[in-house]
Amino acid sequence: MADFRVDGRMKVKTLKANFKKEFGATLRVYTTVNCKAVADDDATLSALMAKTGAKGGELTVGAQTRVGNFEKKINDLYGIGVQVANSSDTKLSKDDITLAAAGKE
Repeated sequence: MADFRVDGRMKVKTLKANFKKEFGATLRVYTTVNCKAVADDDATLSALMAKTGAKGGELTVGAQTRVGNFEKKINDLYGIGVQVANSSDTKLSKDDITLAAAGKE
């Protein structure tokens, strides 16, 4: 597995599709860090973070990154909430497993 890259120019649907392809897990993306409102698939991460005042930038993670650490990094960098779920999107992954393991749940 290669490193997974995220940057502000990505659309939400591209982020979710690339995440699924790379790790096999489902990524849920929200407009706020509280994970209250689901983000529009056609919105870019830049557009979402503009509302939060987050700093943005590029993020690179690997398959051995823990779910909780990945979610926190996205939160800190982009000011949005994400949740990693199993491949069938029926339950959320535990924070202490790796992204690779999340796709195998």
